[in-house]
Amino acid sequence: MVSIVYAVCGYFFLLLTVRVLKRRAGSGISMLDFVLIFLIGGVIILGTMAQDRSMTNAVCIVITVGFLHRTVAWAKSKSPRVGALVDGVPLVLVDRGQSRKEVMDHMRITDLDVDIATRAARVPSRDQVEYAVLERNGSISVIPKK
Repeated sequence: MVSIVYAVCGYFFLLLTVRVLKRRAGSGISMLDFVLIFLIGGVIILGTMAQDRSMTNAVCIVITVGFLHRTVAWAKSKSPRVGALVDGVPLVLVDRGQSRKEVMDHMRITDLDVDIATRAARVPSRDQVEYAVLERNGSISVIPKK
């Protein structure tokens, strides 16, 4: 039972930690998936290295973490506030061609990051960017000028 309580606390601690890391840590996957991967990896290590090496304990912890993951994902789908709390909200980095330095500095995004996203969007130069948006998953979407 203590292991399950530790798993619940660990899940929410990792969720908070990933949220504090901003968005660049797992830009290819969602924050919830990022937490799930690390937590289950840790559980497997604990299950094989800790004093209690029983498969029952490890299975109970993995099931608990999976249940928490599904519950938080369900809560996100039902409430935009929960989604904003867990994953954040999209942030505008370039607005009508002008960089928003305060947002970029706060999110630790450099001009080079925006330039890379601009090239990936096949926009010839940054002068032709109308908007650049830092998405909830850490990727940067570029909308070119017409």
